[in-house]
Amino acid sequence: MATAARDRTYDASSSSFSLFAAPSSSSPIVISDPLAADPNPHQAFGSSASGSFQNEGLLADNSGGGEAEFGFLRAEFRTSQLAGTVEFYERHVFLCYKNPAVWPPRIEAAEFDRLPRLLYAAVMARRGDMRKETRLTICEGHDGTETSNGDVLIFPDMIRYRRLTHFDVDTFVEEVLVKDGEWLPGTPETLRGSYVFVCSHGSRDRRCGVCGPPLISRFREEIDLHGLQGKVSVRPCSHIGGHKYAGNVIIFGSSINKEVTGHWYGYVAPEDVPQLLEQHIGRGEIVDWLWRGQMGLLEEQQKKSQELRLQLNSESNVEKTSTELTQTNVRGMNTGPCRSQDEFGGCCQENGSNSCCQNTMLIDRISSPDLNAVATQATSEKKKSSSKLLLRRGKAASARKFCSMPTWSESWEREDTYAALAIVCAAVSVGVAYSCYKHLR
Repeated sequence: MATAARDRTYDASSSSFSLFAAPSSSSPIVISDPLAADPNPHQAFGSSASGSFQNEGLLADNSGGGEAEFGFLRAEFRTSQLAGTVEFYERHVFLCYKNPAVWPPRIEAAEFDRLPRLLYAAVMARRGDMRKETRLTICEGHDGTETSNGDVLIFPDMIRYRRLTHFDVDTFVEEVLVKDGEWLPGTPETLRGSYVFVCSHGSRDRRCGVCGPPLISRFREEIDLHGLQGKVSVRPCSHIGGHKYAGNVIIFGSSINKEVTGHWYGYVAPEDVPQLLEQHIGRGEIVDWLWRGQMGLLEEQQKKSQELRLQLNSESNVEKTSTELTQTNVRGMNTGPCRSQDEFGGCCQENGSNSCCQNTMLIDRISSPDLNAVATQATSEKKKSSSKLLLRRGKAASARKFCSMPTWSESWEREDTYAALAIVCAAVSVGVAYSCYKHLR
């Protein structure tokens, strides 16, 4: 399975993730910022592959276009299928180093900052000896903070090594990435909580440079608002593949079964951040309409995984809808005296007693044992989405009909006319009897 994934090459037409595949061997190493050519019409102006971290002017100049052209309002935003757009890999290594404002388009090609360049070179040199398909990405680091320059974060291992220097690169790659052991000069620290990475590599692609910062700001606002400091960490990262899906977000954390997973999301806008925090991180549920894929799954597996989730969710919604519909209709059958015409839409007067009448069709459906079969059939046809099921439920609810309330004139004609006639006849009879009585006298 991994071999098939390693044989794939870069697809420039889709601006998808690049694989660094040497023709002489099947490479298990995936680099987020390869040196291979990457034609990109959205690359920041004035950038060069030989740039350095020490060049402070590499961040894309947004004067030539902003939100409408490269941001969340761009024409291509949310026009492509997302599921299955993550290349297969098994391990993600993040080197914490400076910030997006000084990252060149190709971080691994930095001339003056040796650490990222040497780490990239060492990883590439040993790629044939690694047992896990590995992806290398740069994330923001600041000295004196929780994540300093030179720190290395490794997922799904959920560990951090502190203060890697360019002198230690070869030893680190050998011991940790090749032998899957520990780097003896350092002590691995266990990472806890969830880690969110947002592609903000503006010098590599303008879309990431425009979409990334507001996403990070919104994440941090929501984290502060809900008191999630120490439980959720968010930071910008370099190019991860799929510029056209910006904003791109990766979330690492433990799933319900305690397995560490890495889920990718695309086309994320600031208003989607609360849902990702509440649904994905809070409840462990994938937000499928933004989901690109998952670490450890091939592209086809990602698509099938999403199809299965949607199918299960659809069946669950059908069952829930059927149960609610049944309960609602049973309550309608057992309703006592009518309370008001506004509430029930009318009542029938039968045999002098007040009894609310039900729609014959719904009574037949409730009494029929095929009610659940109807829901099962709806599921098997095309696994309708939750919204369509709810719409169907709304239509079913609107089908309920009640007999209209008899008008005053209708009630008079049916009941009171006979009483009035009886009274009139009685009065006439009394009058006739009295007249006869007077004549007899």
